[in-house]
Amino acid sequence: MDLSNLKPPKGAKHSKKRIGRGQGSGSGVTAGRGDKGAKSRSGFKHKRGFEGGQMPLHRRVPKRGFFNRFRVEYAVVNLDAIALRFEAGTIVTPELLRERGLVKGKADQMVKVLARGDIAKAFTVRAHKFSGKAAEKIAAAGGTAEPIVAATPAA
Repeated sequence: MDLSNLKPPKGAKHSKKRIGRGQGSGSGVTAGRGDKGAKSRSGFKHKRGFEGGQMPLHRRVPKRGFFNRFRVEYAVVNLDAIALRFEAGTIVTPELLRERGLVKGKADQMVKVLARGDIAKAFTVRAHKFSGKAAEKIAAAGGTAEPIVAATPAA
């Protein structure tokens, strides 16, 4: 037994049925598409969400509220978490926060520092945004809050 002897079992392989090739082929005339309707016509495509003329689900379900497609989502970090995981004098960056597991999510997601908890150590914290209280608490502890200016795509 070797690769040259291998072949599929009998009946496993059969030629494709060629539809629409005349009466004698056994599937001429309507070619297995039924008699009438959109599906029997050439060039028919299902539209996304089409339910045969019934009101589609995305139109039946009530819509509520407002969705702002330009909203900017931030990954948030609190001061108490930073104080626990870093030594005094550390330059805390979004990359370092990701490395230590304080920020999860996409690598390009912006980071915002919030003011929960107290800090007694002086840090240099670099983030995309700070809450007012967070910046005050960092400055009161002798550190600095440096906002990172995110590069916006050219219009």
